[in-house]
Amino acid sequence: MKAVVCRSPGDLVVEDHPAPGAPPPGWALVAVSHVGICGTDYHIFEGKHPFLAYPRIMGHEVSGTVIERGEGVDLALGEPVIINPYLSCGKCIACRHGKPNCCVRIEVLGVHRDGAMCEQILVPAENLYPTNGLSLADAAAVEFLAIGAHAVRRARAEPGARTLVIGAGPIGLGTAIFARIAGLDVTLLDMSTERLVFAVSELGFSILDGSQAPVSDLVRDATGSEGFDVVFDATGNTRSVQSAFAHVAHGGALVLVSVVKDDIAFSDPEFHKREMTLIGSRNALRADFDHVAASIRHGAVPLSKLVTHRTTLADTPGDLARWAHEKSGLIKAVIEIGQPGVTAPTASTPLARPENATPKTGLAGRRA
Repeated sequence: MKAVVCRSPGDLVVEDHPAPGAPPPGWALVAVSHVGICGTDYHIFEGKHPFLAYPRIMGHEVSGTVIERGEGVDLALGEPVIINPYLSCGKCIACRHGKPNCCVRIEVLGVHRDGAMCEQILVPAENLYPTNGLSLADAAAVEFLAIGAHAVRRARAEPGARTLVIGAGPIGLGTAIFARIAGLDVTLLDMSTERLVFAVSELGFSILDGSQAPVSDLVRDATGSEGFDVVFDATGNTRSVQSAFAHVAHGGALVLVSVVKDDIAFSDPEFHKREMTLIGSRNALRADFDHVAASIRHGAVPLSKLVTHRTTLADTPGDLARWAHEKSGLIKAVIEIGQPGVTAPTASTPLARPENATPKTGLAGRRA
């Protein structure tokens, strides 16, 4: 099969790659249909992702069609599916407590093991969710939106809570959209005027433009010096995360959606004075995937505005390399993988088979 392989930082090629072969018990072989390109993928290409072993087939935002089943798998052949890329051990303390998203030995497709920028991939059947009528094109967007939906659910905020989402990239926008779906009163903060113009004109959000005035002044003026009930940081920027503590109202919560590789420092007196709640949010759960898919079906998510760029498997090396630097107008790019002979709304792409995990601690990206 054909696969897009990042052989080393900056070296991205389309190669002939061994097909996955027959699925083992409990696994299924999936013909890949669509793959979203994530910030994590750009970081891998640029060599900014620590503890990642090259070469690597990237891709973890995936939809596809079941084409072969291992023993014990009851998914139908031809079933269109959303792929949950977080492979958990099922035995550790997190898994036993129903939190496979933060499994001690988690392996993420496209990060810890080969992902889906290819034509076929092997996946545990428990990680395959029927699309239930969602198009395969839309299904590939479920995973990245589930990150924000999970963070919103973790916040447990009451409807009407005054909410600040810091970072207007794809994850921040997804967080803002699902905060709004949850009934929160949402404002977006970013340093990019272009991103904020998009958030206002295309998505209808209130904004704070950090390029125009000190953020502390903007927050003070927007909240009458009270701060926000809930603050989500989706920037992946250490300085932003540390500054976010000061934007939280007394009795409020700060939710860290993105991950940074640095230590985070904050004023303990200020933290205790506010009786703040600090929440980490990692990956997503089946409930979040289901919520996102249902919200897309019901028209609550403006996917046509979020997916701004498209490419093919053959053109991915050049396009991904360009988009890593040319961000103007880019929100979410999707690879449409065509595969003759597969019944799927938009044909298929590549592979990941069971393999030994590479080191998986201290990742700078949100999928760690």
